[in-house]
Amino acid sequence: MTGQGVSSSLLTATALAPLRREDGPLFAEPWQAQALAMATRLRESGVFTAEEWATALGAAIRAAQDSGDPDDGTTYYRHVLAALETLVVAKGIADRALLASVKHAWAEAHHATPHGQPVLAPKIGV
Repeated sequence: MTGQGVSSSLLTATALAPLRREDGPLFAEPWQAQALAMATRLRESGVFTAEEWATALGAAIRAAQDSGDPDDGTTYYRHVLAALETLVVAKGIADRALLASVKHAWAEAHHATPHGQPVLAPKIGV
């Protein structure tokens, strides 16, 4: 038992369980959780502030809405990814060309992978 009277196995099981809403999982696909986790980690590490994150995410959402985004919640994590990419470029961590080459390499790896097999990380020259 922990100091709070909750077993450590229960805490571990809870930590490993997928986050859920009443109508299903919080994340529809693993990349959504990964993108949000990367943004959170970069913010916690001081790469950008919470205000910078909020501004970038808000700008990404507004840009998508101006381009006809349905604004029904289904594209939220695309906006998270767009904001993350914007901040990574703004902070000099990567440039748009590198991000584009990484996306291209992953798309090629995905298309070359037989159905049902894991996609292997592509070789990316950095």
